[in-house]
Amino acid sequence: MGKMHNFLVWLGIAEEDEVTEEIIEMPVGSNQDQQRGAANVVSIHANKNLRVIVCEPQSFEEVELLTDHLKNRKQVIINFENTSEELTRKVFDFISGATYALEGNSQQLGRHVFMFAPSNVEISKDARTLLMRNKFAKPFGGGEQ
Repeated sequence: MGKMHNFLVWLGIAEEDEVTEEIIEMPVGSNQDQQRGAANVVSIHANKNLRVIVCEPQSFEEVELLTDHLKNRKQVIINFENTSEELTRKVFDFISGATYALEGNSQQLGRHVFMFAPSNVEISKDARTLLMRNKFAKPFGGGEQ
């Protein structure tokens, strides 16, 4: 039954043939097949357990724990506001080196606040902040025009 037959039925010359429906059942796989198929499913909410570690270091011994957090793919925010200058320099240098070695990113969030992120986290600046900074930036050469 092709197109010609359908055309003849449409014209009323031929009669419609009865069409029987055929139900095909799909074979049910074993548990192993189902588990293999489930392995291809990725949850959209995979980052539910995303953690940000906030720290205000009081001693250099804390730097190892902070580096371990970076190695475990956690973001670290460090507030150096109440930390001595010497300790701030040591911790900052160590964490910066570890972040670089792990191919991560760092960003200054405030005068004494820094964020260090592993390679799976991208840090991007707010466009409005960039515009405000450039608006008040000195012209090339640093002099008045």
